[in-house]
Amino acid sequence: MSDIKLKVEGLNVHFVNGHRHTHAVRDVSFTLGREKLAIVGESGSGKSTVGRSLLKLHPPSARLCAKAMRFDGIDLLTASENVMRKVRGQRISMVMQDPKYSLNPVVKVGEQIAEAFLAHHKASRREARERVLEMLAKVHIRDPQRVYNLYPHEVSGGMGQRIMIAMMVITRPEVIIADEPTSALDVSVQAEILNLLADLRRREKLTYLMVTHDLGVVTHLCDRVAVMQQGRIVEQLDSQALSQNLATHAYTRMLVQASRDFSDDSQHPLAG
Repeated sequence: MSDIKLKVEGLNVHFVNGHRHTHAVRDVSFTLGREKLAIVGESGSGKSTVGRSLLKLHPPSARLCAKAMRFDGIDLLTASENVMRKVRGQRISMVMQDPKYSLNPVVKVGEQIAEAFLAHHKASRREARERVLEMLAKVHIRDPQRVYNLYPHEVSGGMGQRIMIAMMVITRPEVIIADEPTSALDVSVQAEILNLLADLRRREKLTYLMVTHDLGVVTHLCDRVAVMQQGRIVEQLDSQALSQNLATHAYTRMLVQASRDFSDDSQHPLAG
């Protein structure tokens, strides 16, 4: 794989709370180039912890150590908060799984997207508003002018997720970390959001690190898969090999079978 943007080697994450110690991520290693990489696993496997570690978004109780955690020449482990502020949002953005917990409830959604843009670009408020309206149209929101002036409680879950995606993409990052971007949505809306992410990837030339438990999503949208179990990556393989049942680890095979059982249900967003 060429053009490696991110290299993680031997990442460990510990959470310490008094006498309680949790070793959440254990010796995780992977690289990310110009591609769509998925980290998959069941709840509690440590996949979201890995994604947050890249942006150093953990609470003070977290302890990170690694042989390497580098992004385009930047040592993320030792980077100052000033450096990380330039990385977060501007070069690496993260789409959270539930917009109602990520959007400010007392600020209009358009203004929140504009603030994200202005945080990383020198522009006037008028220019920022125009850029936001363009971005809302790109994420397939009808009547961007009206939606710009809505508050988060006035939008549906699917629209809220589109707004979050617009906020993350408007800064023109190089990498998007998508943390379970459809898990909080109705099944009927999930496919629309996944198709939107795929469309944005083509048009904006984005690199994705997708955190998910849904192998049906992985095989349709991602190039490679890293499978996590109990804090460790137990297998890495191409998504094509996954869809062809060429996984070798027992845990991966179990996830594949569970995904197939679920996809037999006509309600699955990628069924049919």
